[in-house]
Amino acid sequence: MTPMSAPQTVRCPNCGNIGERRYLHSNLVRTQCPHCDYLMVSCSETGRVIEAYSPGLYQSSV
Repeated sequence: MTPMSAPQTVRCPNCGNIGERRYLHSNLVRTQCPHCDYLMVSCSETGRVIEAYSPGLYQSSV
């Protein structure tokens, strides 16, 4: 089993704040945001989404 990579700083595609991307074992990529609770796990080879959670944004939080 290959260990997780160091986190990369990325912009959250949901809210635009600073989020985190990690390349996991078995070609999985996890992107998450602590500000809006966004999560997406996808395959780095095919781009298929394995798991995703993207809450709605309210005008007051944008």
